[in-house]
Amino acid sequence: MAKLWRTWKYTLGSFSDDKTQSYDDKVAIIRTCIFVSYMVTNIFIVSGVIRHWNDVPSKLSQTEEERICQTYSNLP
Repeated sequence: MAKLWRTWKYTLGSFSDDKTQSYDDKVAIIRTCIFVSYMVTNIFIVSGVIRHWNDVPSKLSQTEEERICQTYSNLP
C-alpha cells in the first residue's frame, strides 16, 4: 500500500527530494481531493448529456403550438 501511495504522490506532482518530504503527504491529499472533485463534476456533466442526448419531444404542447401559429406585428 505504501508503494501505491508513493506512486500516486509522484503522479500528482510530488518530488523525491528532502526539501518537500515533510509535507508531501498533505499536498498529495489536497491534490487528490481536487482530482476527485473534478472527476465527480465531469461524471455529472457527462451523465446529464447522456440522459438528454436524444430528448426531443415528438409533439408540441398546446402553448407552444399557439405561440408558433400566432404572429403579431407592430406595423400599421
